[in-house]
Amino acid sequence: MTFQTAAQDGAEAAAPSLRETLLTRAEASVFLEGMGIRMKPTTLARAYSTGSGGPPCRHIRNKPYYPLDLLERWAETQITAPAASSSERQRLRREARRREASA
Repeated sequence: MTFQTAAQDGAEAAAPSLRETLLTRAEASVFLEGMGIRMKPTTLARAYSTGSGGPPCRHIRNKPYYPLDLLERWAETQITAPAASSSERQRLRREARRREASA
Protein backbone atom coordinates (compact mmCIF):
# COMPACT_ATOMS: atom_id res chain seq x y z
CA MET A 1 0.00 0.00 0.00
CA THR A 2 1.32 3.44 -0.91
CA PHE A 3 0.34 6.57 0.96
CA GLN A 4 0.47 10.02 -0.55
CA THR A 5 1.09 13.04 1.65
CA ALA A 6 0.87 16.70 0.80
CA ALA A 7 3.88 18.84 1.65
CA GLN A 8 2.97 21.82 3.78
CA ASP A 9 5.28 24.81 4.30
CA GLY A 10 8.63 23.04 4.69
CA ALA A 11 7.17 20.04 6.52
CA GLU A 12 8.69 17.87 3.80
CA ALA A 13 12.19 18.50 5.17
CA ALA A 14 11.21 17.39 8.68
CA ALA A 15 9.01 14.41 7.81
CA PRO A 16 10.57 11.31 6.23
CA SER A 17 9.51 10.42 2.72
CA LEU A 18 7.36 7.31 2.58
CA ARG A 19 9.65 5.95 -0.12
CA GLU A 20 12.82 6.67 1.85
CA THR A 21 14.98 3.61 2.53
CA LEU A 22 15.61 3.32 6.27
CA LEU A 23 18.20 0.98 7.76
CA THR A 24 18.38 -0.38 11.29
CA ARG A 25 21.64 0.02 13.21
CA ALA A 26 22.67 -3.52 12.29
CA GLU A 27 21.91 -2.89 8.60
CA ALA A 28 23.67 0.49 8.72
CA SER A 29 26.73 -1.20 10.20
CA VAL A 30 26.82 -3.72 7.32
CA PHE A 31 26.32 -0.94 4.76
CA LEU A 32 29.16 1.15 6.23
CA GLU A 33 31.47 -1.87 6.26
CA GLY A 34 30.78 -2.25 2.54
CA MET A 35 32.06 1.30 2.13
CA GLY A 36 35.20 0.56 4.16
CA ILE A 37 34.05 2.03 7.49
CA ARG A 38 33.85 -0.45 10.36
CA MET A 39 31.31 0.66 12.96
CA LYS A 40 29.47 -1.88 15.09
CA PRO A 41 25.84 -1.18 15.95
CA THR A 42 26.93 -0.41 19.52
CA THR A 43 29.42 2.15 18.21
CA LEU A 44 26.67 3.80 16.16
CA ALA A 45 24.52 3.93 19.29
CA ARG A 46 27.33 5.50 21.31
CA ALA A 47 28.07 8.05 18.58
CA TYR A 48 24.41 9.10 18.57
CA SER A 49 24.03 9.29 22.35
CA THR A 50 27.23 11.27 22.88
CA GLY A 51 26.88 13.46 19.79
CA SER A 52 30.37 12.53 18.68
CA GLY A 53 29.95 12.93 14.94
CA GLY A 54 28.21 9.74 13.91
CA PRO A 55 25.84 9.47 10.98
CA PRO A 56 22.43 11.18 11.22
CA CYS A 57 19.41 9.03 12.02
CA ARG A 58 15.64 9.28 12.41
CA HIS A 59 13.59 7.74 15.17
CA ILE A 60 10.27 6.00 14.73
CA ARG A 61 8.94 5.76 18.23
CA ASN A 62 12.08 4.80 20.16
CA LYS A 63 13.85 2.88 17.40
CA PRO A 64 16.59 4.56 15.34
CA TYR A 65 16.69 4.24 11.57
CA TYR A 66 19.39 5.53 9.23
CA PRO A 67 18.19 7.02 5.91
CA LEU A 68 20.28 5.36 3.21
CA ASP A 69 21.00 8.56 1.27
CA LEU A 70 22.18 10.44 4.40
CA LEU A 71 24.24 7.46 5.54
CA GLU A 72 25.97 7.26 2.17
CA ARG A 73 26.73 11.01 2.14
CA TRP A 74 28.07 10.84 5.72
CA ALA A 75 30.31 7.88 4.83
CA GLU A 76 31.73 9.75 1.83
CA THR A 77 32.71 12.67 4.07
CA GLN A 78 34.62 10.31 6.37
CA ILE A 79 36.92 8.97 3.65
CA THR A 80 39.93 11.17 2.97
CA ALA A 81 42.23 11.49 -0.01
CA PRO A 82 45.45 9.43 0.07
CA ALA A 83 48.28 11.12 1.97
CA ALA A 84 51.93 10.16 2.40
CA SER A 85 52.27 11.64 5.91
CA SER A 86 50.24 13.08 8.76
CA SER A 87 51.45 16.60 7.95
CA GLU A 88 50.24 16.20 4.36
CA ARG A 89 46.88 14.96 5.67
CA GLN A 90 46.58 18.03 7.92
CA ARG A 91 47.41 20.30 4.98
CA LEU A 92 44.75 18.61 2.83
CA ARG A 93 42.18 19.03 5.62
CA ARG A 94 43.01 22.74 5.98
CA GLU A 95 42.65 23.24 2.23
CA ALA A 96 39.31 21.42 2.22
CA ARG A 97 38.02 23.60 5.07
CA ARG A 98 39.07 26.75 3.20
CA ARG A 99 37.25 25.56 0.07
CA GLU A 100 34.11 24.82 2.10
CA ALA A 101 34.25 28.22 3.81
CA SER A 102 34.60 30.08 0.51
CA ALA A 103 31.77 28.14 -1.19
